[in-house]
Amino acid sequence: MKPKYFSNKSIVEKAILVGVHAKSERINRLNEYLDELEALATTAGAITCARLTQNLDFPDPRTYLGEGKLNELHTLVKVHEADMVIFDDELTPSQIRNIERVLKDIKLLDRSMLILDIFSKNAKTAQAKTQVELAQNQYFLPRLTKLWTHLSKQKGGIGMKGPGETEIETDRRVIRSNITKLKARLELIEKQNQVQRQHRNDKKRVALVGYTNVGKSTIMNALSHADILAENKLFATLDSTVRKVVLEDQEQPGRFVPILLSDTVGFIRKLPTLLIESFKSTLAEVVEADALIHVVDVSSPEFEAQMDLVNQTLFDIGVKEKPILLVFNKVDAYIAQHPDTMLTEFQNSWLSKAHAPVVFISATEKTNFTEFKQKVLQLLN
Repeated sequence: MKPKYFSNKSIVEKAILVGVHAKSERINRLNEYLDELEALATTAGAITCARLTQNLDFPDPRTYLGEGKLNELHTLVKVHEADMVIFDDELTPSQIRNIERVLKDIKLLDRSMLILDIFSKNAKTAQAKTQVELAQNQYFLPRLTKLWTHLSKQKGGIGMKGPGETEIETDRRVIRSNITKLKARLELIEKQNQVQRQHRNDKKRVALVGYTNVGKSTIMNALSHADILAENKLFATLDSTVRKVVLEDQEQPGRFVPILLSDTVGFIRKLPTLLIESFKSTLAEVVEADALIHVVDVSSPEFEAQMDLVNQTLFDIGVKEKPILLVFNKVDAYIAQHPDTMLTEFQNSWLSKAHAPVVFISATEKTNFTEFKQKVLQLLN
């Protein structure tokens, strides 16, 4: 028996974003975090009508916000006639229960639930759908007691694409059974993928990695002349796509080198642990690649923090000491934001301090692509 799913895509829901700001952090960091949360909400189909923040060293373990701020949030919900409140951290079952005592019937989503909702809408292949369904079941299992009464008041919408309503105890057994079946299904899919990867051992394999929405799919399209979805949205691509790419060696004219290039799911701050675990099989393309292309959105004010997160995630999934090409993408957007001289200074700075080969490109304009492709070949030598 599968969990029930239901949603109403015709409704555009209004959301209030909520975040906690540690006193030791700069205030701009919180704004950047909430900008990303708003981008996630937009990707899910909601519009943001207000934001609420509080200076706390860490979220209140009972209610996330302090009592006064929670009452302020209640007022904001009424003033803006909001449909939901989205929190920039994962809420515990007890936090959900205590917040609802104050906010009553308003829909509550945390960052993990929002990302799960986006993944559920963007999953296309059997593997991605299975991975998302597994993460959903694992997420909802400890939250059944509260969410069942909460979901009974809803008519669908964002965050509601999860297990539906039946008796709680029965559903616990159903979801545990689903988790076992989904894990077995993923193992079977991964075995099939492993066989496919073994058949490709005669060619060098290169994987594109990076934060979400940095332009990996655009680079894949430009190199392979493919037609992979490339949107200015977070997590537009979930499935690991592999394409054959033939690169001409500029140092040896007439020499053409075939490689297998894979595009992988983007990383993001506070990506739910359940999703990281579920998507490890997809990231096998990264683990088994001969070299990596780490794509960075140079126009993002948070690009260095994004680089650190990607490097940490690679370390966590067991990727160590692989040849890496650091690709600073969207230089056209960077130039639009800064004087031309700043790009030269930026390039010189990273060329001197990076611990890997570096190239600066614009994937949309195909700027500096000849050097980019040559550096990919050098990476494989």
